[in-house]
Amino acid sequence: MHIVKKIEIIANSRELAKILEALEKSGVHGHAVIRNVAGKGLRGDDANEDLDMTMLDNVYILAFCMPDQIKPVVETIRPILNKFGGTCYVSDVMEIRSVRCIASL
Repeated sequence: MHIVKKIEIIANSRELAKILEALEKSGVHGHAVIRNVAGKGLRGDDANEDLDMTMLDNVYILAFCMPDQIKPVVETIRPILNKFGGTCYVSDVMEIRSVRCIASL
């Protein structure tokens, strides 16, 4: 087991390509995307849950990286979120798969 950084991003689906490109550029090559995310933000506004237009749907992006990779990730993602909206959370989690197993694949 080892510690990795978990990156959780909630943003408008129109910005998905920009965010995924930024993650890739920062060295984060794997991710999961959950579409049509609805909820209530910290500001108290609904996250477009009543809108039927696909281009206004929110997405949840989940990715993981090694702790030494997080600074470039944050530096690349922050300007996108500041310009287009969205939020990003970073936390420490334990990965149970061995680093050696990853390297041998």
